[in-house]
Amino acid sequence: MSLSVGTVAPEFSLTSHDGQKVNLSDYRGKKNVLVFFYPFAFTGTCTGEVCAVRDAMPASSNPDTVILAISCDPVYSLAVFAKQENVDYLLLSDFWPHGEVAKSYGVFLEERGMATRGSFIIDKEGVIRWMVINGPGEARDVTQYQEALAAL
Repeated sequence: MSLSVGTVAPEFSLTSHDGQKVNLSDYRGKKNVLVFFYPFAFTGTCTGEVCAVRDAMPASSNPDTVILAISCDPVYSLAVFAKQENVDYLLLSDFWPHGEVAKSYGVFLEERGMATRGSFIIDKEGVIRWMVINGPGEARDVTQYQEALAAL
């Protein structure tokens, strides 16, 4: 599926690192959503990005936005990763059916069994307002998220 700015974001329902079921539609009419996909927990670039978002965008600093980070790791791995890195936002598992949500967002790398670095800002009405897709080894700049959210 090819997504673009101005299209409605695909709905999903995933389990978070703390065991709660999270639906994108839970935030409709309430909050903007930053969804970012990353390849795997516990890897260098991914850990750096997850921590950069944690440090630059504390969950308590923007009451109008929720951050949802998605990987194809199992929930139990994400629970350990979140605790180890003191992550204060939700890490969601797209483990099974493997990569289904990443596929719906056009960021699943079938031959590698993982998501690439796709980032999407979804407004309160469920519409994609900003997006960028980087390759697996290309770290993202957190200031881009902050600028895009400020423009909403």
